Amino acid sequence: MAAKAGAAASFMFMLFFLNTACQAQLSPAFYDSSCPNALSAIGTAIRSAIASDRRMAASLIRLHFHDCFVQGCDASILLDETTSIQSEKTALGNLNSARGYNVIDKAKTEVEKICPGVVSCADIIAVAARDASAYVGGPSYAVKLGRRDSTTASRTLANAELPAFFESLESLISRFQKKGLTARDMVALSGSHTLGQAQCFTFRERIYNHSNIDAGFASTRRRRCPRVGSNSTLAPLDLVTPNSFDNNYFKNLMQNKGLLQSDQVLFNGGSTDSIVSEYSRNPARFRSDFGSAMIKMGDIGLLTGSAGQIRRICSAVNN
Repeated sequence: MAAKAGAAASFMFMLFFLNTACQAQLSPAFYDSSCPNALSAIGTAIRSAIASDRRMAASLIRLHFHDCFVQGCDASILLDETTSIQSEKTALGNLNSARGYNVIDKAKTEVEKICPGVVSCADIIAVAARDASAYVGGPSYAVKLGRRDSTTASRTLANAELPAFFESLESLISRFQKKGLTARDMVALSGSHTLGQAQCFTFRERIYNHSNIDAGFASTRRRRCPRVGSNSTLAPLDLVTPNSFDNNYFKNLMQNKGLLQSDQVLFNGGSTDSIVSEYSRNPARFRSDFGSAMIKMGDIGLLTGSAGQIRRICSAVNN
């Protein structure tokens, strides 16, 4: 029995050591020598995209999240379907929903012009999310760099591991904990929904059949989302400041004006009520926690060193 316990302890230590070693290889200065103008090139592409389409800021933050939650932050979400790859782009949580692939492709093209084969697509996604946040008034933070790109993708894992709009608080907390993220991390990351939009079919049940929703808010939302049809019609998650990164999302939740069930459960008599309340009163704390949670999320399931590859084109594995 003691031998088994010792072996288990050694195994857990090895997992901790390997994870710590991978994270130690990441650094905001990773490309300072190999491609000193990489971040500038990426930033220019991201700012141009959001200037043309303000909604793209939320899409790029969400793209990073959906990448990291499936196989880790390895740019697997960017891979197209092939005979050997199940593209995550067609997973339930991404199909006709995830956006920004072309923006990452554009940024990659610009970086390849100055430093071919040096900067990973996974790092470009992470930097793009940070730059998107900063461009619309959200926090900027130091992105750790040095990730490498996967050579595989998994639609099956994406379908199983991406959170859904109808999930309970307990289910959401469990999902995030499995990725090494706390309930506070989850609530902070959810605050970026202040920039997002949702399709009618994702909130129809809530605005017609839920009781924990402000009556006037529900009535307003029903105008663009009838009981039948208009499934793909978009509506902003935050009606007040839909194009600015602020803490209004949390104020909405406290008034029962969360559009998605998975948003309102964060303030519905449960364990995260106090966090929502804190962020509604203290926008500086929200911004700080959001930046910290994004950095923490960026450490999930890393490929570093000689693992994976640096894709030349983000949508395809190198030959």
